[in-house]
Amino acid sequence: MLPTAVETFADSVLITPPVLDKIEQLGTLAPLHNPVNALGIRVFQLALPHASAVAVFDTAFHQTLSQTSYLYPLPWRYYEELGIRRYGFHGTSHKYVSAVCAERMGQPLAALRIVSCHLGNGSSICAIGHGKSVNTSMGFTPPGRGNDGHP
Repeated sequence: MLPTAVETFADSVLITPPVLDKIEQLGTLAPLHNPVNALGIRVFQLALPHASAVAVFDTAFHQTLSQTSYLYPLPWRYYEELGIRRYGFHGTSHKYVSAVCAERMGQPLAALRIVSCHLGNGSSICAIGHGKSVNTSMGFTPPGRGNDGHP
């Protein structure tokens, strides 16, 4: 699982050379994760050159955020030129939790409004409406997250 696809990948994708190149280009947005994951993918490809691999992006679940939710109150050019926006993280966790919640409640996910809390090495809160991310506490970088005790 890769933490950030930014606006490039809205879903899981088969890893091809252009996809891997893009993951490496996005390394500066997730320096603790993407470079190491890209290296792991390259090692995997060397060890099993004929095997297919799929990249699952942690930010993909949050692609449904409205412009009101993902834009910061900053000049528009910061978004256009620098890509500064709320991306959201822990998307695979929030998506899973919402599906399990619906299952345990015996309700269709599309009928529920859920607040999901991801508590781990990083923490975030996500408002989920009808199975889609509506808002999240995790923004452009981890400092935009909920307080998880990390400096």
